[in-house]
Amino acid sequence: MGVRILATGAYAPSLTVTNADLAALGYDEQWIVQRTGIHQRRVAPPEQATSDVAYKAARRCLKAAGAAPRDVDLILVATMTPDSPMPTTACLLQQRLGCIAPALELNAACSGFMYALITGAQFIKAGTSRCVLVVGADLMSRAVNPSDTHVYPLFGDGGGAVLLGPGSDQQGLLAYTLGAEGDHAGALTQPAGGTREPLTLERLQAGRHLIHMEGRQVFKWAVRVLIDSTRDVLTHAGLETDDLDLAILHQANFRIIDAATEDLGIPRSKVPINLDRYGNTSAASMPLVLDEVCRADRVRQGDRLLLSGFGGGFSWGSAVFRW
Repeated sequence: MGVRILATGAYAPSLTVTNADLAALGYDEQWIVQRTGIHQRRVAPPEQATSDVAYKAARRCLKAAGAAPRDVDLILVATMTPDSPMPTTACLLQQRLGCIAPALELNAACSGFMYALITGAQFIKAGTSRCVLVVGADLMSRAVNPSDTHVYPLFGDGGGAVLLGPGSDQQGLLAYTLGAEGDHAGALTQPAGGTREPLTLERLQAGRHLIHMEGRQVFKWAVRVLIDSTRDVLTHAGLETDDLDLAILHQANFRIIDAATEDLGIPRSKVPINLDRYGNTSAASMPLVLDEVCRADRVRQGDRLLLSGFGGGFSWGSAVFRW
């Protein structure tokens, strides 16, 4: 407790790719909608990198908070699609914003924003930071294979940010859980590009640097971990699902969200959805939703929000946050 979200900000590239656009290229438009709930996604132009998207989201967040770059004393960037292995996207963002602050990058794939948010909250609570900028940004269109008709339509590009600061003893994390199950690693992976499989011409031609996913296995695991981790944090917070005002969930697949929230008994009216318009933006998906509900004035001080991200690794992070 004692941690407050001061403001939010988000950005998505202007180019919209609809299912009809993909259908013209041979994709099954009806399959995409029926199996995922996605109707369109945003795609960044070739000249735009992850740090560019992160920068625009961060600037909007700082403006909403009435904060200057000099006020930020820690930057945390969650991404699985960095501009480059080195320097980190976090350092590039720090330089471009003009902050005098340490900049740390985290890669927990679609759980990245939750890992970064909870890490930032520790710095605020410990008193070692007063203003933490947490950014989730990914250009997933660069990480998927256009010839994979079951994976390529799922993803999109975007970025979102929150600014954390000290709050009252009634604000912050009522309970949280972070976890990983590395024994499922092969079900959602980018095999090449690291030290295990350095990039070669042959591996590039084989698409080994792009995402490979076992959809059915990922679906079953995601539903299970979303249900289990939600029950876990609610129990530790001493709350019931009826006590929640909103459920901000990773926007991977409508069927995952629908199955889990139905089992938990969370009304759909409390579950904002934007994956139909953005697709799965990985670490950006939750801050994109947060920014939307804040701009729509759907969050009030004292509201209890369920936050849950899940994805590659397999990893997850869930929390109950009192606004």
